[in-house]
Amino acid sequence: MRKGEQTRQTIIDHALKLATQVGYQGLTIGRLADDLNLSKSGLFAHFKSKEELQLEVLRRAADRFIADVVRPALSAPRGEPRLRALFERQIAWERTWDKLPGGCPIVSASIELDDCPGRARDFLVQSQRDWAETLANAARAAIREGHFRDDLDCEQFAYDFSGIMLAYHHAARLMKDARARERAEASFEALLRAARRQ
Repeated sequence: MRKGEQTRQTIIDHALKLATQVGYQGLTIGRLADDLNLSKSGLFAHFKSKEELQLEVLRRAADRFIADVVRPALSAPRGEPRLRALFERQIAWERTWDKLPGGCPIVSASIELDDCPGRARDFLVQSQRDWAETLANAARAAIREGHFRDDLDCEQFAYDFSGIMLAYHHAARLMKDARARERAEASFEALLRAARRQ
C-alpha cells in the first residue's frame, strides 16, 4: 500500500472511532488534523469536503460490518442455521467496540443522519436496505430448506430481526441492562418459533 493510501486509511480509521464519540456532524478536518498531527491542507487533500469524509467513514463502517458479520455468517448452512449465525455475529459485533468506544457507528449514524439529506444519508439508507434484503433472503432460503413455513412474510421477518437488534443496542448501550443479551436471545427464539413450520 502506498504511503498516501496508508495515510488515508489511518485518517478514516481514526475518524470512525471519533465519530462514535462526537457524531458524524462533529467530524471536522481541523479536529482530525490536530489529532493526527497533520496539516489541514494535507488532510483536505484526501477529502475535499466534510461530506466526503463522512461518506468514507460510513463506507468503512459498512465494510467492517460485512467483513465481521455478513461474510462469516454466509458460510453457515442455508436456512435457520444461517439466520442464527447472522444474529450471533451481529450480537458479537455490537459487543466488541473496544476500538470504537461510542458503540455501533451504523446505529449512531442512523439516528444522527435520519433527517439530514445528502450523500452520506443516501449511502446509509442504501446499506440498510441491503442489510434488510440480506435478512429477507436468508428467511426465503429457510422456507426453501423446509425450516420456515411457506406463507412467512420474509420482509416482516427482516423487520422484526432488525427491531430486536435495535432494542438490544438501546438496552445494552443506553440502559446498561445486564440482561440485554438474554432478552435479545429470547426475542430471537420467539421470532424463529413463529416462523417455523408447524
